[in-house]
Amino acid sequence: MEEKRYVTLGRTASAEMIERKSRFIGHAAHVESVEEANAFIDKIKAEYSDATHNVYAYEINGGAAARASDDGEPSGTAGIPVLDVIRKSGFTDAVIVVTRYFGGILLGAGGLVRAYSAAAKLAVDAAGIVELGRVCDMTLTCQYQDLGRLQNELPKFGATIGEIDYGADVTIIFTVAESGADELCARVSEMTGGKVLPELLETRYGTV
Repeated sequence: MEEKRYVTLGRTASAEMIERKSRFIGHAAHVESVEEANAFIDKIKAEYSDATHNVYAYEINGGAAARASDDGEPSGTAGIPVLDVIRKSGFTDAVIVVTRYFGGILLGAGGLVRAYSAAAKLAVDAAGIVELGRVCDMTLTCQYQDLGRLQNELPKFGATIGEIDYGADVTIIFTVAESGADELCARVSEMTGGKVLPELLETRYGTV
């Protein structure tokens, strides 16, 4: 099975810089919908309501939805440069807001483009870029006599063991790359003589 992957931001982060007395604060976050992007933008605008500008850009689903705003800066000098940072960096499902406190010195069109781009890049560097793939959250229930062998075997398929519930039997919750799930299930069944077969809980994007 071909494993689908995409690149996005690893976490929400901020970074700031000073350019000719103007203070620029970049804020970057992973989002999965336009609604999430707008909620993040509104949050930053509320938190920095005293700022001169809160410029933003986002791109969702590889460009299926994208938007940029100069928020009062000269047209094309702020929002588009921030959006270009997203596109040229090769990630998606992300939003960046760059807050500016004007320092009294005009930067000119070229200076604004460079400053907003630099602040956006600083925020991206702080957030980090990760590659996500399709993963399966799964569960299995086994007897205590099989627990040790299964705990040793699952990681051989790249699985990450999460919760373990010790009851009358043992229930293990784990995550494995979607591309390796079938092979892992076959191995577990083989090891336990067909008594144990993992069940799928959820398929999602995650680190693999």
